Amino acid sequence: MILIIFTGSRYADWRLADKGKVLHGFRTAGINSYIQDENFINQLLNKNTDLLYNAEKVRKIFFFGAGASSKDRQEKIIRVFSTFFKNAKVKASHDLDASAIATFGDEKGIVGIIGSGSNAAYFTGKKITENNYGLGYILADEGSTNWLSKQILKDFLTEAMPNGFREKFLEKHNIDRKVILEKIYNTPNPNIFLTSFADFILENRNDPYMSSVIKKGLDLYFKTYLIPLADNYPDSPISLTGSVAYNYKEWVMELGNEYHLNIEKIVKEPIQNLTKYYINKN
Repeated sequence: MILIIFTGSRYADWRLADKGKVLHGFRTAGINSYIQDENFINQLLNKNTDLLYNAEKVRKIFFFGAGASSKDRQEKIIRVFSTFFKNAKVKASHDLDASAIATFGDEKGIVGIIGSGSNAAYFTGKKITENNYGLGYILADEGSTNWLSKQILKDFLTEAMPNGFREKFLEKHNIDRKVILEKIYNTPNPNIFLTSFADFILENRNDPYMSSVIKKGLDLYFKTYLIPLADNYPDSPISLTGSVAYNYKEWVMELGNEYHLNIEKIVKEPIQNLTKYYINKN
């Protein structure tokens, strides 16, 4: 039996498969090994009955997660999962690796993520090339839900948000300055708080204010990530994954045309293609 996990900061998608068939598929809270400790991850594993029932049957685990870019954070995942799944060999990789495999398989290209966070890299068909991206929700994540949420919260707090939209925002989210600053600066995992505004942003995408924020974020993403990569790897196909890339794909494709970039594919959730890939390999 194999287990495939793809996780952002908000959600984690899981697939248990055996003999070419998916036996169980479910979603849990996300796992970000940069932010969350081993105790949190262990508790998450022990709360799921499908995992508890099948723990000893799993032989291979393929984990792909936000924050799992460095060796020490990958080792954290491997330690926790190896303790819980005692008979399994665990491989832990970054979410960009998952996006690359889910969209390119074993082919070359530029892969990007615009979801809870954002990132991009060139994929050789075997591995992601190193770069200086992936600086997280405080320093980077341009165009992502984290970035979009920070923009609207800042506009709300500085009264730069249009009055009509401000009223709509308060109807959906009954918060004030004190709550926002407490959530951002004094509680664990403020990125989870930021991603909680994703549905509101999507619901109001056609509001002039909201659409301008989204388009500004997407444009910044292109200028920060995709255009420099396309300059370094000319004529490379580009594939994107993530909720923001998918939910606003018309605007993404418009920008692709504007900047003469070859965007081949946009996939919302890599887990399905990842599962097919590893079922075929195992």
